[in-house]
Amino acid sequence: MADGLRLDKWLWFARFFKTRGLAQKAIEDGLVTVGGRAVGKVAQAVRVGDVVCFPAGRRFRQVQVVALGGRRGPAAEAQGLYADEVFVELPL
Repeated sequence: MADGLRLDKWLWFARFFKTRGLAQKAIEDGLVTVGGRAVGKVAQAVRVGDVVCFPAGRRFRQVQVVALGGRRGPAAEAQGLYADEVFVELPL
């Protein structure tokens, strides 16, 4: 997996989830998609250019992977791992 990174790690590195365990749970529950397809495995590789959609509070957030990263760094570093695309509001 030299050209990719585990999806759960990337979501955690990018600071979308407080723990890898929470990222893994969202993936296992079918709430995370990559390229429009539901992901069933937490170890699925994510690559630069992939579009990832996941729950963020009462909405879904869609981002494009810009970099993979090598650690869970500060917020400024994490923001360099993705480009925001869309927020989808959930009905009340």
